[in-house]
Amino acid sequence: MIDIFSHHFTYLEFSLVLLAAMLIGMAKTGVHGAGMLAVPVLANIFGGQISSGILLPILVMADVLGVWYYHRHASWHHLKLLFPWSALGVVLGTVVGSYIDDAIFKVIMAIIIVVSVIVMIWLERGHKEAVPQNKGFGITSGILGGFTSMVGNLAGTVMAVYLLSMRLPKNAFIGTTAWFFMATNWFKVPFHVFVWHTVTLNTLLLDLITLPMIILGAYLGVFIIKKLSEKTYRWFIIIMTLVAATFMLF
Repeated sequence: MIDIFSHHFTYLEFSLVLLAAMLIGMAKTGVHGAGMLAVPVLANIFGGQISSGILLPILVMADVLGVWYYHRHASWHHLKLLFPWSALGVVLGTVVGSYIDDAIFKVIMAIIIVVSVIVMIWLERGHKEAVPQNKGFGITSGILGGFTSMVGNLAGTVMAVYLLSMRLPKNAFIGTTAWFFMATNWFKVPFHVFVWHTVTLNTLLLDLITLPMIILGAYLGVFIIKKLSEKTYRWFIIIMTLVAATFMLF
């Protein structure tokens, strides 16, 4: 057993925490879907709602790296529409999350992941043209993005569906996503601290230990995006994410 800032881990569990941090770093520099794998890993170690608070500071640190690398490529036209509605979604997610127990919390997270995988497969099979591009779709995406981000840090696919339908170039897609999540995750912090009480001094200190793995993941993400077939890797992430969701449900 390992005792770290009032948290008790087996060696395997602590290794998985570090792996989750690396996956988040990879996700923030373009390997979309890697972050979804981190969510069930932490949920099975800490529990559903508590894991969201553990993961949030990791996301905040990783967001800085993503924005630093891709900040010049953001589409502010889309971000201005998304931000206020995302804030509303965070508030709704906070209220809903306050009235459900941990078992239901994990089921909701698993369902979100499964639905996300289905949507990802649907998009991969050439249905991007069927996604609407009107303002109402942007508002809905903002609310769902904020809600799923607050409930389980699972808004990646919501944003992917919206931004892919906007036909943004690759770097603009990554940069816009980076700015969206940095703003949304910082907005979530006071709700986790003062409403859910899932972010504490001990969780912050634990998360700081993972910073080297976040940085390593960020570099790996840049390397993978440049060197590997994006389509092959997306299918790998889809399969692994579906396996992770199944594991959470059963």
